[in-house]
Amino acid sequence: MNDLISAILLGIVEGITEFLPVSSTGHLLIAERWLGARSDLFNVAIQAGAILAVTFIYWRTLWSMVQNWRRPETRDYVMKLAVAFLITAALGLVVTKLGFKLPETITPIAWALIIGGIWMIAAEKVAMHRPDQVAITWRVAILVGLAQIVAGIFPGTSRSASTIFVAMLAGTSNRAAATEFAFLVGIPTMYAATGYELLKTFRQGGAAGEDWTGLGVAFVVSTLVAFVAVKWLLGYIRSHKFTVFAVYRIILGIALLLLLPAGG
Repeated sequence: MNDLISAILLGIVEGITEFLPVSSTGHLLIAERWLGARSDLFNVAIQAGAILAVTFIYWRTLWSMVQNWRRPETRDYVMKLAVAFLITAALGLVVTKLGFKLPETITPIAWALIIGGIWMIAAEKVAMHRPDQVAITWRVAILVGLAQIVAGIFPGTSRSASTIFVAMLAGTSNRAAATEFAFLVGIPTMYAATGYELLKTFRQGGAAGEDWTGLGVAFVVSTLVAFVAVKWLLGYIRSHKFTVFAVYRIILGIALLLLLPAGG
């Protein structure tokens, strides 16, 4: 398949799945099985494209934080975002140095999709029986930071799913509030990851071998598609549960286990 068409398709996959709780990393690894593997920089960069879309969507919220930073409630919220990010950044560096990462094969991704789907259904049922709570506690902030690491180590887990549902179980039972905090934490997290991969690529002399045209096109496609996907998701969760995504994960995971050879 033409490399540019492949890059566009991967950008579409990333844009749709990055913020839906279905695991963008898992879907990219599955897609790359047929479209061809890409560099770590390519994968992280198109994730940053999706993050850029969220930055555009939440720009009023971010600007409000800058304007109202003197207010105690604003400083408290920003500090919790910072703590969640710093936990992810610090532990992410440790995990990277240790090289602790599951093999990027289909079988563990399939199991992560199934287990994550079951966990999502159970977590939402638990959250339903709790009072509607929009506040972000320090416990929520810390656990969201840890959840991002878990999602990074285990392909197929889904960063958005792990952070949203950890937040809901830890005290922020309101779906919209939990989702907003999870998405806002993802902004500095993915920008930092992209910067780290970019620096590593240049230091290792890999820039010359990178398909910059394909990366740029995929970045733009991912940004545009993610903007539409996130706008839709934020409207959807106002009146719907996440059950449809959980069921999709379970069905996809089972299909992968049945259709693909073991260990593939």
